Amino acid sequence: MHAGLTLYVMSKFNLAKFCELIQTHRITFAYVVPPVVLQLGKSPIVSNYDLSSIRMLNSGAAPLTKELVEAVYNRLKIPIKQGYGLSETSPTTHTQPWETWQKYIGSVGRLLPNQTAKYMNPEEKEVPAGETGELWLKGPNVFLGYLNNPEGTKNAFTEDGYFKTGDVGHQDAEGNFYITDRVKELIKYKGFQVPPAELEGILIAHPDIDDVAVIGIMDHERASEVPRAYVVPKKGVQAGKETEKGIVDWLGQRVANHKWLRGGVRFVDEIPKSATGKILRRVLKERAKEEEKKGAKAKL
Repeated sequence: MHAGLTLYVMSKFNLAKFCELIQTHRITFAYVVPPVVLQLGKSPIVSNYDLSSIRMLNSGAAPLTKELVEAVYNRLKIPIKQGYGLSETSPTTHTQPWETWQKYIGSVGRLLPNQTAKYMNPEEKEVPAGETGELWLKGPNVFLGYLNNPEGTKNAFTEDGYFKTGDVGHQDAEGNFYITDRVKELIKYKGFQVPPAELEGILIAHPDIDDVAVIGIMDHERASEVPRAYVVPKKGVQAGKETEKGIVDWLGQRVANHKWLRGGVRFVDEIPKSATGKILRRVLKERAKEEEKKGAKAKL
């Protein structure tokens, strides 16, 4: 708006309407969230529209995997870059330059000016480039605290003024930042950390899967959390033990042993998500608890 460009805002997202607006008005740039990217990569509706005017998509609100970016580009030749930020940081702290979208797929870009950032391990020691930790930020754009919540504010900041984002990731040697998951969403299997978003990014490439979410469930026999996938099967795919085994085996060939779906697969009609496209894992965790009460047992 500041630059005098025409801006179209949808009151509610609808894939067909979204594609129609792009085709009719020759939209050149759009802000999207990962669930929209997923639909652009998989939905047959998209084939009914001409989206060739789009020069770039910018994704935010949740981690976007390399597999999703490549799926959309291979299908539509539309490049996708990422950005990162929080309400507490006013909001954007990182953005990926257009020219490096394909060179650093999966990165949220570089740190914007007037800020400092570091990745910290659980012992609150800074980790070097390439190693995973929680992202801490400091700068004039960071909020002063939560309204009427002194305890929450105290827990969010360090003594020297760094804001603990709660997001997990790493920085590469070239200064690009990566966000892979949330601290509280990491699955801990026998001391190993398993990021749900990483498994989701791989599973979404499975030909029988339309959408997927991964959570950690307690396996009492192993005395450990294990990953479980909630899967929306592609139309025409029979949801059953054979399909479940196929998905578990398929993933097992692509990830380390501690990331296997030892919690199995559950088939659902849809993945619960917020208005911004974030997976509502707490809803699935409640569902898992109900399943456990009914006697559902996790199987390898």
